[in-house]
Amino acid sequence: MEISEELSCKELVELVTDYLEGALSAAGRARFEAHLADCRGCRHHLQQIRHTIRIVGTLTEETIPARAKEKLLHAFRNWKTGTA
Repeated sequence: MEISEELSCKELVELVTDYLEGALSAAGRARFEAHLADCRGCRHHLQQIRHTIRIVGTLTEETIPARAKEKLLHAFRNWKTGTA
């Protein structure tokens, strides 16, 4: 993909983590931010991801209700086997 090409919404979603971690090249970051400037939906998506990161960062094992903790543990234990 050439640097002059516009980023699609799908491509932006795939690059959000790299963007937030500062892992994009200067050209990649510029393309990302150019897309954000013109796309309200992607700006909203980025805002949601940032909000999720802030909220999840406040969780501790003690703050997760026991039932939710058990469901999460069950899901993670069975993730590789594909069972639920």
